[in-house]
Amino acid sequence: MTKASLQVLVTGGAGYIGSILVPELLARGCAVTVVDNFCYGQTSLLDCCHNEKLTILRGDARDEALIRKLVAGADVIIPLACLVGAPLCAQKPIEARSINLDAILMLLKHASPRQMILSPTTNSGYGIGQEGQFCTEETPLRPLSLYGKLKVELEEALLASGRAVSLRLATVFGISPRMRLDLLVNDFTYRAVTDRFVVLFEAHFKRNYIHVRDVARAFLHAMDHFETMKGQAYNVGLSEANLSKMELCLEIKKQVPDFTIMESPIGEDLDKRNYIVSNEKIERTGYRPRVSLQQGIAELIKGYQVIRRNAYANI
Repeated sequence: MTKASLQVLVTGGAGYIGSILVPELLARGCAVTVVDNFCYGQTSLLDCCHNEKLTILRGDARDEALIRKLVAGADVIIPLACLVGAPLCAQKPIEARSINLDAILMLLKHASPRQMILSPTTNSGYGIGQEGQFCTEETPLRPLSLYGKLKVELEEALLASGRAVSLRLATVFGISPRMRLDLLVNDFTYRAVTDRFVVLFEAHFKRNYIHVRDVARAFLHAMDHFETMKGQAYNVGLSEANLSKMELCLEIKKQVPDFTIMESPIGEDLDKRNYIVSNEKIERTGYRPRVSLQQGIAELIKGYQVIRRNAYANI
């Protein structure tokens, strides 16, 4: 079977990542079925509705009867449906467990050994890193938030199945048809453009970043190299972008010169993320991100001439 003839099931396919990934899959000639509850009222994927190879179902990724039927006809399964981030999961813990973990375990139960499962997890599972030491895929996972804990538990089940690839995503940024302003780079750039100032807490905390289009490319790369990548986890981020919050703001200030950056002794990250990440493992498979942090910031600045904060978040 050629890659172009694959049947791909994407849950949450109208979300921030899905609305970038689905058009890429269609451009390859894949037949794509999207299940999404459109809970944010988004209109992403409207520009794809002309494509005869796209099927969109307004439904719930926890609906076992629906998912069992759709899984049976899929060659590739990409479970993107998720309550994303520590704040949202803390706010809705029961829903977080049912969507982020239980729904995908149910999907896994109905999948067959012939199918590819490509799942996003998170490098926030590393929790608090050690200063000066890169987190690799061998680094012990010590998640502190419910979001991180659910993702780590999910990854264990996926990799134990032997038929999945887990992509431990860095903090994602960039413009998407289902835009999110609550992600760190997106948020700070929005504040620079609209408020001209930001107040930072834990300004020295570091994390890694990756553009949403490069996340989509990582899924395509894993699909193309599934036989050599399956059963393993891979960090996915920009190797040159292990930056503190302050360093990130200074990068934004290079493009928004009148951006004022202030520090506060009060406040904390629910994830307590403070680590630097090595992406060498996936890079050895031939994957390379194409969008730099600076290019992404420039894109966001342009996009914020179009949009404003209303409705562009997940909480």
